[in-house]
Amino acid sequence: MGSLARTGMGVALACGVLVTAVSIGQHSDSGDGDKARVKKTSASAPPKGPYVALGDSYTSGPEIPPQTGDPAGCDRSGRNYLSVVAKELGVKAADFRDVSCSGATITDLTTPQSTDHGTNPAELSALSASTRVVTLGIGGNDIGFSSMMTKCVATGSLFKLADRLTDVTDNAPCKKKYTSGDTDEVAQKIRATGDRVTRALAEIDRRAPGARVYVVGYPAILPAEGTECGRELPLAPGDVTFLRQKQQELNTMLGDRAQAAGATYVDTYAPSAGHDACSPAGTRWIEPLRPSSPAAVVHPTNTVNEAWPPPS
Repeated sequence: MGSLARTGMGVALACGVLVTAVSIGQHSDSGDGDKARVKKTSASAPPKGPYVALGDSYTSGPEIPPQTGDPAGCDRSGRNYLSVVAKELGVKAADFRDVSCSGATITDLTTPQSTDHGTNPAELSALSASTRVVTLGIGGNDIGFSSMMTKCVATGSLFKLADRLTDVTDNAPCKKKYTSGDTDEVAQKIRATGDRVTRALAEIDRRAPGARVYVVGYPAILPAEGTECGRELPLAPGDVTFLRQKQQELNTMLGDRAQAAGATYVDTYAPSAGHDACSPAGTRWIEPLRPSSPAAVVHPTNTVNEAWPPPS
């Protein structure tokens, strides 16, 4: 695992956790009724592939060099965590398929996705009966988290300006755009996305019945505690809390749906606490509005962080 210590968060965080999960080798899938049957035991060796990686931009690694793959519009990095996981597991190049794509939603798993530079085939078309490892990182685009973050940052910038000029009492102006009384628009989207995740996992199992399936959650974008993000992400204090809660709800849903489908959930949120986009440049694993290393805005970075010890 020594090579992991020389890579950054975008690779090391998910890779360290995921390699450990795969190496443990526990996986179950749904059998008759509500019973689950174990396909692999903890004593079994980690599979050497074929490995198919599915997902969105948090999987593909936009702007992390080198950018590779076809179509170019999917923004895949040759150093995303998938590539490093494949290397660590000893998967041969011919047995590794990275079909993740920036902007992907669950719909794009089963239908072609148009990008600014080419069309990505339906991601699940890469699966076959011979596939032995599948990773899936998706759901954020289905709930509109990126656009929600953009709106909340814009609202937060106005809040901070008004707060300097007058006494502002409402410290969660963006939350009001998504909630009203007992109605929570984001929570509704998360529930609807959960149903789509369940159907996608069932389809993955149908196409690749012999594969171990790993659902990879999203790392911490905002501080695990507190309500201040500073200049990195100018959010109103109450909206920091709101967005953090929504991300945690998304990850909880992914974990619950993975477990129900007999897949393994890989938690990247807990290990990334304290390394969010609001952290100092030397410690963060998610880049803020003005990245200090090659990475897309509010996406995993590949900055070297040798202080972080990946699981062995």
